[in-house]
Amino acid sequence: QVQLVESGGGLVQPGGSLRLSCVASGMIIGFNTMGWYRQAPGKQRELVADITAGGGTSSADSVKGRFTISRDNTKNTVYLQMNSLKPEDTAVYYCNSRHIYSRAEYWGQGTQVTVSS
Repeated sequence: QVQLVESGGGLVQPGGSLRLSCVASGMIIGFNTMGWYRQAPGKQRELVADITAGGGTSSADSVKGRFTISRDNTKNTVYLQMNSLKPEDTAVYYCNSRHIYSRAEYWGQGTQVTVSS
């Protein structure tokens, strides 16, 4: 019923850009905090950026100034604009949703981002 579907991942050269999208169904994201996480091989999953129901954002120090999270509640979609990509950004990127009242949490299936020459 509840589903998060990511798209936009792929292979990009260092310095390039990519925009990830996450479309939610079975929920109204206007009542949810939305986030992007990533996990590289052999490493723990880490928060990249999130955005609250009220529009406040936070991001990891490693991506500040390069990545921007945004949401379009009319489209039930959250985005991650990634600029100036580096090889160390290579990871599987996951969309996350948490309802502000019920605390129910959902994850997308992940999308691979590879930054390489």
